[in-house]
Amino acid sequence: MFPPDRNSIGQGILSPSDLARVVWLRPSKIVPNPSFVVDGVSRFDFGQGVVGDCWFLASIGALTFQNYILEQVVPFDQSFEEDYCGMFHFRFWRFGRWVDVVIDDKLPTIDGRLIFVHSKDPTEFWPALLEKAYAKVCGSYSDMNAGTPSEALVDFTGGVHMCIQLSDPPADLWELMYRAGQSRSLMGCGTPQGETSANTVLPNGLVQGHAYTVTGVKQVMSQGQLVNLVRLWNPWGQKEWNGDWSDESPLWQTVSPQDREMCLAVGDDGEFWMTLENFCKFYSDLDICCLCPDFLDGSTSCHWKTSFYEGRWVAGTTAGGCMNNLDSFWTNPQYRIKIDKLLSECSEKQDEKNMLVSLMQIPDKRNRRLVQNLHIGFSVFEVTDEYKAKRGKFPASFFSRNRPVAQTKTYLNAREVMEFLMLKPGEYLIVPSTFSPNETASFILTILSKAETHVHENSGSHDHMEVEEPAPVKNGADDENKRNFFRQFSDKYEEVNAEQLQTILNDKILKGDLKSGGFSIDACRSMVALMDTSITGKLNGEEFVRLWNKVVTYKDIFFRSDVSQTGTLSLSELRNAVMATGKRISDDMLNLMALRYGASSGHITLESFISLVLRYDCMYQIFSQLSDGMVMTLRESEWMYVSMYT
Repeated sequence: MFPPDRNSIGQGILSPSDLARVVWLRPSKIVPNPSFVVDGVSRFDFGQGVVGDCWFLASIGALTFQNYILEQVVPFDQSFEEDYCGMFHFRFWRFGRWVDVVIDDKLPTIDGRLIFVHSKDPTEFWPALLEKAYAKVCGSYSDMNAGTPSEALVDFTGGVHMCIQLSDPPADLWELMYRAGQSRSLMGCGTPQGETSANTVLPNGLVQGHAYTVTGVKQVMSQGQLVNLVRLWNPWGQKEWNGDWSDESPLWQTVSPQDREMCLAVGDDGEFWMTLENFCKFYSDLDICCLCPDFLDGSTSCHWKTSFYEGRWVAGTTAGGCMNNLDSFWTNPQYRIKIDKLLSECSEKQDEKNMLVSLMQIPDKRNRRLVQNLHIGFSVFEVTDEYKAKRGKFPASFFSRNRPVAQTKTYLNAREVMEFLMLKPGEYLIVPSTFSPNETASFILTILSKAETHVHENSGSHDHMEVEEPAPVKNGADDENKRNFFRQFSDKYEEVNAEQLQTILNDKILKGDLKSGGFSIDACRSMVALMDTSITGKLNGEEFVRLWNKVVTYKDIFFRSDVSQTGTLSLSELRNAVMATGKRISDDMLNLMALRYGASSGHITLESFISLVLRYDCMYQIFSQLSDGMVMTLRESEWMYVSMYT
């Protein structure tokens, strides 16, 4: 998947002439005695190459401060000596799971020198091999061009990501950064983009549109006043801030010798100090990534609980768009959450923010540069008393009468959006959505809470209760007429096979209602199998009449649900039609039905609708009996999916 050729380098970062000069070499062909690590791991070990992946390297710089996390990403039991076979592996958290990425150790060079990330010590290769493994994940080296530190920070930890806009920082920013520095948190930041995409070095020494690592925070006493300082590192390994508190600043002479000895290291190594005020002035955003946000409130007695859910927006069924589209917003995936009261030791801070909600979209392309992020966000609604007993998806009327109690500030075309919330104990509904309706994508919803929470997906799959099913009208005379009609087509044993059933349905019962050629022989064989309670391979009179009554009932539901009067059901009409048959339907099952029974246009014909509802009804009854009135187990629901699809 990642061969040593020009496809793995990608387009746009090397000229055609330089690309032709690239030779992939193993480290032993570059230096005589290569090492994986030389004298430990440090942010000063490496410098950036020709690809614009400063965001990735800034994240590595942060990673070097947390050995526990570093060793999870970079297994150090690898070397060029014992058990060496030309192969190395690294671990990244990718959209809900840890992935072990295996690479060979051939690295791209020109004239025997590495063209991408390189170590200050030419015999050390862990940075170059780590970069190659991440390039494989992204699709190529060029796919790593341009990004934000938060992306790699999350991929290194699988943790919680917080983004703070420094143009409007929280009042407790210093305390927050200090606590993050004391915990196992990784911090990165970025400068605003200039008029062009070029990384222009400003007169103050900072680089425009560039990623930096936050490597420390320190409070010092200067001229009788406390000064909050932030230490930053440029992954270029050079080019530093030259303003107040820079390496050569005279302000360092105003602090104690102990603080000066501890903090000041003069040298063009890319690392420097500046005040918190200048940090907020010259940088645009701060990313903090942690395994657990315990540090947020400075409390060690209240531990956060994590809930993790995967979902999907599907055009036509579960992609309703934002609240600008009230008619379809309710079709989005819904997650119902119950928040308990905080424990007594946490109750002193009941009014503080107690929940973090993160929504991450999963790309549908392997190559990172080809991914087109949708604008995503979420809204949180309080469940009112009249809906507390309701099961299944909340209808459009709920959202027209209730406003969100919390939501993302704006819909962003970002990989992840998050909000830090304060929700009092009670029941809530979280609705993730794209900004525009009918946009298909998968997502991960992560909920972290101080209090105990109970969450379930709210589309109807969590329970096993039926809504009222429309009962066919009992009419003995009508049934007798149907039996007489049946005898005209049955054999001497008063039975019909699939071929005879096909003729009766297409040419007699539903003549004039079918728009796409009628029921196929396979569909009729399936009907016989579903209704053949006598297990003869044919339908007798009673079985036929029961099928006829169902077909007529489902036909009436079909045409009542076809509000667009096209003779077919759109995917949004399909949900209402299935629910009108008396069954709740989960988002997953609805999407499955659309995939299995829908035409290429996504619409459902009458014969497809009748076929799917007959099968769904049969499977529903079987698994209702299996679960004996209890909640359907995961394995049973999987079998139901298989049964519906085959």
